[in-house]
Amino acid sequence: MVAQNSRRELLAASLILTLALIRLTEANSEGDALHALRRSLSDPDNVLQSWDPTLVNPCTWFHVTCNQHNQVTRLDLGNSNLSGHLVPELGKLEHLQYLELYKNEIQGTIPSELGNLKSLISLDLYNNNLTGKIPSSLGKLKSLVFLRLNENRLTGPIPRELTAISCLKVVDVSGNDLCGTIPVEGPFEHIPMQNFENNLRLEGPELLGLASYDTNCT
Repeated sequence: MVAQNSRRELLAASLILTLALIRLTEANSEGDALHALRRSLSDPDNVLQSWDPTLVNPCTWFHVTCNQHNQVTRLDLGNSNLSGHLVPELGKLEHLQYLELYKNEIQGTIPSELGNLKSLISLDLYNNNLTGKIPSSLGKLKSLVFLRLNENRLTGPIPRELTAISCLKVVDVSGNDLCGTIPVEGPFEHIPMQNFENNLRLEGPELLGLASYDTNCT
C-alpha cells in the first residue's frame, strides 16, 4: 500500500514537472518571438527598454500582458513611434488575443504567419506604412472580431477568405491602394462603405455572379 501511494505521488510530481516545463518552454518561445520583433524595430523613445531576453518569460515586460499561465495574450504598442518591420515569429504567439501596433511607422509586408494566431480577437495595424497584399491566411483567424488595416499602402484584392470569419464585426481597409471589388458575403454584408473609401482602384460592392471580383486587379 505504501509503495502504491509512493508511485502515485511520484507520478503526480512527474506530471506537475512536465506541465511546468511545457509552460516554461512556451514562455521562452514567446519571449524569443517578441525579442525577434524588438530586433526588427527602431525604438527612439525606448518603449521596449524592459524587453530583457534573459528573463524566464516576457510577462514582466512593459506593453505585454499575460494570462495566469504566463502565456502572452496582449501586445500593446500603439502610437509608440516605432519603425521597422513585422517579423514572421509573431505567428508563434498562439495565445495572443490583441495585437495593437497602430499609429507607428512600420514598413514592409504583413507576415502570412499572423494567420497562425488562432486566439486573435483584434488586429490593429492602421496608420503605418505597410505595403504588399493582405495575406489570405488571415482567413484562418476564426476568433477575429476587429481587423483595422486602414491608412497604409496595401495593394491587391481584399482576400475572400475573410468572408468566412463569422464573428468579424469591424473591418476597415480605407486609405490604401487596394483593387478589385468589395465583398458582400458573410460579415462584409454589414460593413459600412466608408471603411473601404480612398482606395482609388477598389470597385464595388461586388455583384455576385456577374463579374469576377479581381478584374483588373494585380
